[in-house]
Amino acid sequence: MSADSLSTSRAADTAPLPRAWLIVGLLWVVGCLNYLDRVLLTTMRDSIKAAIPMGDDDFGALTMAFLIVYGLLSPLGGWCADRFSRSGVILVSLAVWSTVTWATAYVQTYNQLLATRVLMGVSEACYIPAALALIADYHRGSTRSLATGINISGVYAGMALGGLGGWMADTHGWSSGFLVFGVFGVAYAVVLAAFLRDVPRVQNEDNVVETVPLFQTLAVLGRNRQLWLLTLHWSLLGFAGWAFVTWMPSYLREHFDLTQTKAGFTATAYMQAAALAGVLCGGVLADRWSRRHPRGRIFVPMIALTLASPFVFISANSDTLWIVAACLVVFGFARGCSDSNMMPILCQVADPRHRATGYGILNFIACLVGAVAAYLGGWLKERNVDLSYILMASAFGVLLSGVLLAAVRPARSE
Repeated sequence: MSADSLSTSRAADTAPLPRAWLIVGLLWVVGCLNYLDRVLLTTMRDSIKAAIPMGDDDFGALTMAFLIVYGLLSPLGGWCADRFSRSGVILVSLAVWSTVTWATAYVQTYNQLLATRVLMGVSEACYIPAALALIADYHRGSTRSLATGINISGVYAGMALGGLGGWMADTHGWSSGFLVFGVFGVAYAVVLAAFLRDVPRVQNEDNVVETVPLFQTLAVLGRNRQLWLLTLHWSLLGFAGWAFVTWMPSYLREHFDLTQTKAGFTATAYMQAAALAGVLCGGVLADRWSRRHPRGRIFVPMIALTLASPFVFISANSDTLWIVAACLVVFGFARGCSDSNMMPILCQVADPRHRATGYGILNFIACLVGAVAAYLGGWLKERNVDLSYILMASAFGVLLSGVLLAAVRPARSE
């Protein structure tokens, strides 16, 4: 076979399958709801505390409980996506967490609110591993980072729209946001069921027809050194990400005397808008770089996070609001570059049969670390320790997460 024929064959092998971009579009909305529903709570702290008495450590414990349950069940959720229908897992997850969001509008006690956060952790644990694995099935190399980036942009849109929680709480009461978005999610699950499909086995690039028992899968992944490097990288970003999501609205309100609405939008909108640009730019750049170098997908987040870490530190120390907002933009862009490439990098270091389970393990460890960050902020606040300290610690985590990527070596071409 000639060189031109080999090149043409390889391009065909890595081209996206039919319906590939439709799948990305459908899941964009789901990813938006996934994060919107979970971060609504953090942007309406004062309104919720006024309606349901609790301390700051209790408020931090709400996010901590969600993350612990979400993290613990993520590997199991990922394995279900590897073992059963990815689209089926996504549909069930969306329907259940939207119902829980809807029910949250009617809670009246702290224990009831805590129970809804736990149930949300259970229901959302299955979604991200299944969605990213399904996108990786449809996008087989040449568009994988961009497709992942577009999907993750929905997540960031959801986090940015989370700022609506403060406005809705101020104008319509804290329960209104949970009611509106819960009902919408249930309705969208019905629509999604008509269009979402798995890749037919005969079209799957890896021809995966056998499934592996859960404990055997965990044993294989547990021996994968590259996976553990990625897990440590992701965990450090999880600490920084959840510290900012949970406590930056409170930090801005207290340090700059902002309203709940303005603090919520400032803490989320700028950073997530930049992250939207980051996932798209990072995805395009990584796809192109990977054609010339096997570690191209690794280089993009490695460089972005390393350069962004000083700006994360400045955001916790500046007394000028526009400088803080600018630093959040830099951090958001770098985080987006990482998010668009995590599943594509995982596809280079893990067996295709274990893709979703591997991502579940990443989520498991990262969410436990993120839970510590969420609770630690409340624990420090109860003891009159400034929230800037946990935000400064996040800067060192971002720097180390970027440096760790330099040690990751792909075991597979894609």
